Amino acid sequence: MVTKAAFVPMVRLVPVALAVALAAPAVGTDEATAATATATAAEASGAAGTAGAAAGGRARPGPEGGGADSDGGADARLPGTPQLTGTTVTAHRGGAKEVPENSMQGLAATFRRGYARVLDTDIRQLRDGTLVAMHDATLDRTTDKHGKVSALDWNDWQDVRITPQRGLPGHWRPERPPSVREILERFGGKGLLMLELKDPAGLPRLARLIRERHLSHSVLVESNDPQVAERAHTRGLLTAVWRSARQMAEDRPERWKPYVTMLSVDHETADRHVRKAVRSGITYVWSHTVNSRADRDRMLKLGCEGIVTDKPGSLAPAAARP
Repeated sequence: MVTKAAFVPMVRLVPVALAVALAAPAVGTDEATAATATATAAEASGAAGTAGAAAGGRARPGPEGGGADSDGGADARLPGTPQLTGTTVTAHRGGAKEVPENSMQGLAATFRRGYARVLDTDIRQLRDGTLVAMHDATLDRTTDKHGKVSALDWNDWQDVRITPQRGLPGHWRPERPPSVREILERFGGKGLLMLELKDPAGLPRLARLIRERHLSHSVLVESNDPQVAERAHTRGLLTAVWRSARQMAEDRPERWKPYVTMLSVDHETADRHVRKAVRSGITYVWSHTVNSRADRDRMLKLGCEGIVTDKPGSLAPAAARP
């Protein structure tokens, strides 16, 4: 049975200890130890407020994550979190039309405002293996530098500065894009994070960073490739897959049910293919990138339980507003 409840804003939930903590693997080399010492000014400022856990969902979690009406999907069912009910609002790239995308100050502002129950960011790998927040393969669009992200190492990264886009509300300063380590240390365990892995080769390192911090049940690892999700699942991680409207026309998402926790369908997907996703048995079905009320309402009416949006402050349900 589908259980719905009123949307509860992120800041009003109480963090809950993880019910299950996967054993951490042997620790290997990771980001330079300077990562923490050189955290962004936004991180040092402590701008973020308190926060809680994630939302969305079809069944009540049991003590180990399964529910009474669980049907055996990739079901950690986000154990250790409150029941995932209501409409889940995910801040795409931190809320890219309201804050500087994939920035620490942007994530902190969205986190503090509490409209979004999930913070999303994109992850790329530097030349030395360091994982950082960045959507594009190049630096040109969002920073003051040019060239490929993968051409830089962690030392080079210290000189990169995000350039806030014109037209964003508020006042923002240039800052270095954060590393995944910094994001996990800042927000880990305080709510649900979704990290879209742009470079699949970074999966072993990402899995280690998540598991070392016992965050396996509060971080979704996202990819456009279901095979990447399957590999992440075998490492004990929660997984998310996003698909375009064209891909959904050919997809058979029920095949992914054993290893995909959340499926996000393009808001331009035809109704029949959205319904196919909703009927797939995958635990959570959301829609991206939803930036209008009309698109939000349509996708929710078709059965999606959440939206991924650049505008969480505008599109969060009224009950979510602080």
